[in-house]
Amino acid sequence: MRSGSVNALGRDLRRALAAALDRAAADPDVTAVLLLGQPRAFSAGADITEFNRAESLGAKSHRAESHGADVDSAGAGQPGHADGPDLRALVAQVEDFPKPVIAGITGVALGGGLELAMAAHARIAAPGARLGLPEITLGLIPGAGGTVRLPRLVGPGRALAMILTGKDVTAAEALRDGLIDAVAEDPGASGASGAVTEAIARVNALPARRTRDRGDRIAEAAAAPGTVERIAGAGLSKAKDPFAARAAVDAVAAGIEHSFDHGLAVEREKFQERLASAESAAQRHLFAAERAARRPAGLDPEASRPVRRAGVVGAGTMGGGIAMALASAGIPVTVVEAERLALDRGLAQVDKNLAVSVSRGSRSEEDAAALRSLITGSLDYADFADADLVIEAAYEDLGVKQGIFATLDAVVRPECILASNTSYLSIDVIAEGTRLPSRVLGLHFFSPANVMPLVEVVRGAATDAAALATGVATARRIGKTPVVVGVCHGFVGNRMLEVRSAQAEQLLLEGALPGQVDRVLKDFGFRMGPFEMGDMAGLDIGWRNRKAEGTTAPVSDALCEAGRFGQKTGAGYYAYDGREGREDPEVERLIVEVSHTQGVTRRDLSDAEILERLLFPMINEGARILAEGIAERAGDIDVIWVKGYNWPAYRGGPLWYAGHVGHGYVAERLRNYAEQTGDATLLPAGFLAGA
Repeated sequence: MRSGSVNALGRDLRRALAAALDRAAADPDVTAVLLLGQPRAFSAGADITEFNRAESLGAKSHRAESHGADVDSAGAGQPGHADGPDLRALVAQVEDFPKPVIAGITGVALGGGLELAMAAHARIAAPGARLGLPEITLGLIPGAGGTVRLPRLVGPGRALAMILTGKDVTAAEALRDGLIDAVAEDPGASGASGAVTEAIARVNALPARRTRDRGDRIAEAAAAPGTVERIAGAGLSKAKDPFAARAAVDAVAAGIEHSFDHGLAVEREKFQERLASAESAAQRHLFAAERAARRPAGLDPEASRPVRRAGVVGAGTMGGGIAMALASAGIPVTVVEAERLALDRGLAQVDKNLAVSVSRGSRSEEDAAALRSLITGSLDYADFADADLVIEAAYEDLGVKQGIFATLDAVVRPECILASNTSYLSIDVIAEGTRLPSRVLGLHFFSPANVMPLVEVVRGAATDAAALATGVATARRIGKTPVVVGVCHGFVGNRMLEVRSAQAEQLLLEGALPGQVDRVLKDFGFRMGPFEMGDMAGLDIGWRNRKAEGTTAPVSDALCEAGRFGQKTGAGYYAYDGREGREDPEVERLIVEVSHTQGVTRRDLSDAEILERLLFPMINEGARILAEGIAERAGDIDVIWVKGYNWPAYRGGPLWYAGHVGHGYVAERLRNYAEQTGDATLLPAGFLAGA
């Protein structure tokens, strides 16, 4: 079974497989069939370009191909075509085959690839194989029987966990759960013939050969309607796409509580519904945008230098997180601090983070110990002498960072790449004080750095090809999504966040309260609102920066003057018992007082206005960023906001969302708010100016 590097189940491969099965069925010398793929992939899924063909037949919303999508690595069932069997028909042909069919899984079996394997009568996987149904990450659900077959193999609970998260499982986990029947080093090799023979014998002895006829794993749930809904509760509440998650649960429940065929029908209906949805179009756009972001203009991957050892300056929250991220990829890292107390405190936090990951089961004790052994603390910059990459993660002060880079410049090798984790400051100014500014760039991680998936790779005016390529390659090596951006205050993400923060402050002055503003953003899909986020980070940080810059934020400043710095002081925009916040009448009194002092007449603000006032100025700033060339593509901005700031993926990112609601509408509302507030910065800019 071969089609491209990942065996996408496109029309030609489906047609070839169907023909081969027909020949095998008619050949009396064939007693069983072994389905094999390639070492890298049994099959990574359906050819999703065919989904777009289905949309062209009358489905609504944006089309993935209009964004240049090439998304053959996650899959589900696709619509039928006259010139070959659709995936559902091929899956049924395998399941109904009159002779035993064994799926020999190497590499990955994802989406439609796993649906095909589940229709086989037995499954043997190589030890390194990974299996999953990632459709929900594209706003879809499995469409070739995945929602009805998976529960029959692993039970409703495990099936829902896989479908609602889209996460794949290892061969060992699949064997434990019943998704596969055996593990063999190479299912297609002669040495694995024993495993294949055993599988064939087991299949021949089964009372129900077909997966669709197996009922033992779903019997309890089938006898108690509502069980699927109860089991799915936690997964639904955490789902990144609530619409696709709801559709998936409905399909799983139909296949368990009614019948296999009814489940198939519901699955098909829900799949087509999701395929035509704006939410799926948004996520397919993001998939394509993330792939495009890997290929920024001027990037020469061949120029990348190997990073065998790394260094981090600063053992604080960011420095410790960056060190963990590097060590997780097997890179030995030295962390340097100015004082022993700060170093010990930072390394103790690394130990604590690792202990938490072990307690949660996300990392074994052995893995945690191996990671920790790669992190070394030091008080001497000379210990960076052998480093290939050093990342500065010190306090956000230009003078401090310039001093650090001057010291680094004197101790590291000429080939060593120097990066700053600065969130706002100019990489060009930081690089000016070094002998080799060409090796300096920004690697802006997001907190917590060992968890958050985004890195803004900041290309300075002098950054050379080797530095840029090494920065991008290292980000990818440690499991991050790199997006290359240019130099400006705040780069892309924080520059847009500042605009939103200013609008949030203004909304409080005009009549809103923190709870209403936060609720509006969470209803839109964000995990946290701006004021919850501020309380968690600490309001004193922004207050200190504003005083240094000579700027103000009247409400936030007043809270800080009252000693309300957020969660750490038990009071900020909210009052806290531990981490649980509650609305505080004292905050409302203070806000009303500040509004009066500022001469602002308060009024009732609708949720719709609050949402537009928060999002549309951000979109406008994104248009400016594009016009200035700070970001190369609109999709880069969308990826940054989804990966770094938890913009809901099913909303596609700020600039995709602008296109969805209409550029003309966004521009008209911006003009209205500019006139209403007297704020000329709200006037449409960039591509919105002519809308």
